[in-house]
Amino acid sequence: MSAGLNVDLVSAVVTLFLIMDPIGNIAPFLSVLKSVAPERRRRVLVREICFAYLALLACLFLGDVVLHFLRLEESTISVAGGIVLFLIALRMIFPGDGGSDDVPEGEPFIVPLAVPLFAGPSALAFLLLLQRSAPGRTASLLLAMTIAWAASGLILLASTFLRRLLRERGLIAMERLMGMLLVMVAVQMFMNGVKAFLGR
Repeated sequence: MSAGLNVDLVSAVVTLFLIMDPIGNIAPFLSVLKSVAPERRRRVLVREICFAYLALLACLFLGDVVLHFLRLEESTISVAGGIVLFLIALRMIFPGDGGSDDVPEGEPFIVPLAVPLFAGPSALAFLLLLQRSAPGRTASLLLAMTIAWAASGLILLASTFLRRLLRERGLIAMERLMGMLLVMVAVQMFMNGVKAFLGR
């Protein structure tokens, strides 16, 4: 039983880490932080990472209440999350030319770094799905979320160093690899939702 729990925990951590996409967020994070004074950048980055954690916590503990109020089923969340995740994964594999002109001016506050870049719709949908499929294991889900968040946050805190180390081509290669893995996760989420809907 504990072995299965450990496998589920590792699977949740890895999937959440891929969905949070810290490698792909390096470039937009650095672009947004260009307008921030150099001596404040690390402080702002830490603040936004903490805001993202609060958003994830709110989703984990309050999301089920909202779902019950809206009467949304697990299959609906799974299908919707799979579609959103698939679209995001496609953008990771086949990035467009746009995005650099949409950088907001001034110091960011929650938007766009914390939400939606770090705590995006796919991460929130996946948390809701995990919570609905394992209602009695909130502590395990909290641990998985915290580990994935901490690993992603550390990568973003080292974003300047990683960009110099991996260079643009290395970052693109890693992001496309993560995108390929996310495509498979997205298809599985979608198929699980369809299966649950048809098996009612």
